[in-house]
Amino acid sequence: MQFLFGIDEAGRGPLAGPVYAACCILPEDFPVELLNDSKDLSSKKRNKIEPIIKEKAIAFGIGFATHTEIDKINILQATLLSMKRAFENMLVMLKEKYPEKAENLKLSGIVDGTFIPDISAQCKAEPKADGKYPCVMAASILAKNERDRVMIEYAKLYPEYGYERHKGYPTLAHKEKCRQIGPSPIQRLSFKY
Repeated sequence: MQFLFGIDEAGRGPLAGPVYAACCILPEDFPVELLNDSKDLSSKKRNKIEPIIKEKAIAFGIGFATHTEIDKINILQATLLSMKRAFENMLVMLKEKYPEKAENLKLSGIVDGTFIPDISAQCKAEPKADGKYPCVMAASILAKNERDRVMIEYAKLYPEYGYERHKGYPTLAHKEKCRQIGPSPIQRLSFKY
């Protein structure tokens, strides 16, 4: 069986929190008119589309790398690690769905960006793939929504940082708060703030 998967990440640019990635395989009859790059969709639209992706996808997986891993191996390597984890989680779902064909799966993929994670499938990197390929658009939405939910949970633990608003991105308010009271426990300490 031949499948095309898409991989994208969310959270490379923030000063705090994890980086997330998702890997997704869509069926040919998926309603692609619903999709777009997650950055071009409101959170309301992303939240409406996410359950449709999860229900109709052939398989999907989500992975992440922590702020500690980011500081230890750098943001690029942590992003690639989160992509690898997302791919591996997608592969588990795919093999559970097609156990009798698990050994004969033919996978190829498209990764948004310029680097390819170390995975057991052929894929190509393409900048702005999250605006061109439905499977990458779907992965973009899944990764963004999952990371946003995690950052909203962190906002409950560290309310003074306003993570529910900026999700850890380097807004003026976020940088100023870090200067005033110091980094939060999920701050990426290898990043300037």
